[in-house]
Amino acid sequence: MTINEDAKRVNQTILEEKKIIQEINSLMNSFKFTESQQEKKMLENQMEKLRISLKNTNETLLKNIETANVKNPLVKSSMSPAINSAKIITPIIKSAKIEKKNFSQQDIKFIERKEKITRLEKEVIERIKKRGEKPVDKKSKQSEDYKKLAEKTFSNFAKSLIKQKIFQTLGADLVKSNLNHTLISYVSLILFNTALAFSIAFVLFIFLLFFNISPIFPIITQVTENIGIRFLETFWLLFVIPGGTFLFMYTYPSLEKKSLAGKIEYELPFAAIHMAAISGSMINPIKVFSIIASTKEYPNLEKEFNKLLNEINIYGYDLVSALKDIASNSPSQKLAELFNGLATTITSGGSMYDFFEKRSQTLLFDYKLEKEKATKSAETFMDIYISIVIAAPMILMLLLMMMKISGLGVSLSTSMITGLVVGGVSLINIFFIAFLQIKQQSTG
Repeated sequence: MTINEDAKRVNQTILEEKKIIQEINSLMNSFKFTESQQEKKMLENQMEKLRISLKNTNETLLKNIETANVKNPLVKSSMSPAINSAKIITPIIKSAKIEKKNFSQQDIKFIERKEKITRLEKEVIERIKKRGEKPVDKKSKQSEDYKKLAEKTFSNFAKSLIKQKIFQTLGADLVKSNLNHTLISYVSLILFNTALAFSIAFVLFIFLLFFNISPIFPIITQVTENIGIRFLETFWLLFVIPGGTFLFMYTYPSLEKKSLAGKIEYELPFAAIHMAAISGSMINPIKVFSIIASTKEYPNLEKEFNKLLNEINIYGYDLVSALKDIASNSPSQKLAELFNGLATTITSGGSMYDFFEKRSQTLLFDYKLEKEKATKSAETFMDIYISIVIAAPMILMLLLMMMKISGLGVSLSTSMITGLVVGGVSLINIFFIAFLQIKQQSTG
């Protein structure tokens, strides 16, 4: 073979090595962002095959270099031997240069043909490669932009209100409700939403000052009564809508805290039984909370346990101090008692197994009592619902029809009576559905 042919063969082997290395790098990048153990195992197997292939290709390259035809005598020239050697070696180096380009589909097909990977492995690898950055949640981005706008508009005013300790209770409720807001950002949101509600109320007030809204056609008609009387009838909108918005925003963290406390107390008896079983093996107390948080069976308790682990692992608190700190900021009184009791047990050198065993029995007994109360309450609400939604509308309709026939009192048409009864029943149903939904969330 000539030198050019040997160089071509070496160049081809180098290209093969480059493709294999690129594929290994691609699989290693995919391995970093893969959470599934099965997919990780498949990627490891594929990378191992590629490593073996790279080793074999490298051995082939060494053989090609050793058997390269460089034994022919050099061309005689008046130049020095070093210059002649450089002239011969330069084409080899030039031909061996690898052009930089992105990893193409041909390269993937080459590796797949060389390694004979299975169809399942190909599908998994391709799916992992197509995983780019996580898509941005548009709703989350919009809410963040809205919060930034509120902070930009009212943050200075919110700071002055916070310094006067007007929202001291609100700050504690924000921490305990696990809402992702600082006190300044949430007060800014309250002020911004109140100002926005006032603007809407003002526009609505101006509109109703000159126009009427009717359920029958034409829906919008011009006001014919005195403007002063109309002002007295509608000016309350300027206070009720902004005031209702402010009151709802102010009380929302407290409501969220109560709802979260109910969910935590629903999971707590079973988590305590689980912790009693784990602590029986004389394991490190910190590991007990880590195991419970990793099970994903108690999503609401998991957040509280993760806060505890963060204080220990990140902020450097000892277990007893972290337990007392988390107990002071816990939305659930029962969970706070559990943490404080555990801190006392650890300090006094008591048995964790005995503590969790007795506490789980107490929590389970309370859980059964709460379920019995919920069952009794459901029976009472069912009786109230039947009385209000079934019996009351029938009596009301009969009374209105008798008043219409006899001409006593306010005489309503049949369609108006029907609409009144149907509308009343619909509102009562909506009220009961909302009430039961809130009740269910508060009890877990």
